Amino acid sequence: MSTDPLAEVVSLLQPQARHAKVVKAAGLWRVSRHESGQTFYCLILEGSSRLTVMGQSPVLLQQGDFALIPATQGFSMSSMEALAEEDADTEPVALLHGEFRLGRQDGAPEVILLVGHCSFASPDAALLVSLLPQLLHVRGEQRLSALVQLISEESRAQRPAREVILAHLLEVLLIEALRSTAGSNASPSLLRGLADERLAIALRSMHENIQQPWTVAQLARQAALSRSTFFERFSRTVGIAPMEYLQTWRMAKAKKMLAQQEASITEIAEHVGYGSASAFSVAFSRHVGMPPTHFAREVMKAAG
Repeated sequence: MSTDPLAEVVSLLQPQARHAKVVKAAGLWRVSRHESGQTFYCLILEGSSRLTVMGQSPVLLQQGDFALIPATQGFSMSSMEALAEEDADTEPVALLHGEFRLGRQDGAPEVILLVGHCSFASPDAALLVSLLPQLLHVRGEQRLSALVQLISEESRAQRPAREVILAHLLEVLLIEALRSTAGSNASPSLLRGLADERLAIALRSMHENIQQPWTVAQLARQAALSRSTFFERFSRTVGIAPMEYLQTWRMAKAKKMLAQQEASITEIAEHVGYGSASAFSVAFSRHVGMPPTHFAREVMKAAG
């Protein structure tokens, strides 16, 4: 059975789109965030806004657009007419029902946003998130539009279980956004690699046969490319070298199996492509910073 690399990554990440809040704004306004590591998302329910991710050009967000920053390194959102750099950021004013207002407080809002942070339950979230683009911006996708409509209606209504319904809808929206952004305009990432027909063959081969003792030459043959062309194209498109990607994926799978405690170290080693438990333990310790048995105990301890 064919293995979908993106589905496997999303499954391992276990995304949870929590902490959604409705923000209404008018006039001149700007909010900035500088904390790193959090996954920020924004859905434009009405109007338009500007999103500027540190080190990138501003992006215009319009009604129905969805934006996701997998690992925030600093960004700002603002009104279409930007504030001067020396102007202070806008302080949000709390309204009823957990909503907030930015900028001019009177009159109808010019833009309505649904914003929040995602969390990932995977013990290897940081490594897996590094395989995603720095910014996902989705527009004009019919399936996403239907989800946006459902989320918009649910966010405005004060019905029972509103937060639970919103969380599940946002999780589906996150997965749809990830697979809708697999294009050449994305920054180096797994999504961009999957959009390359040749590289996608090699990526699927790695995921389908993780036990195989792959070499760069073998993967290049899978992609029908020369070894040097494949290595350069994979590294540039995905953002990491082929063998580094393979090891990242093997360790992510191993961590999941250790956390589930349903297989021995020898069985896990064999499953993720190592010839012996000792070879796997050495590789795992180097990659994770602790032996697999220690990691399993830590997971048990954290679970209570």
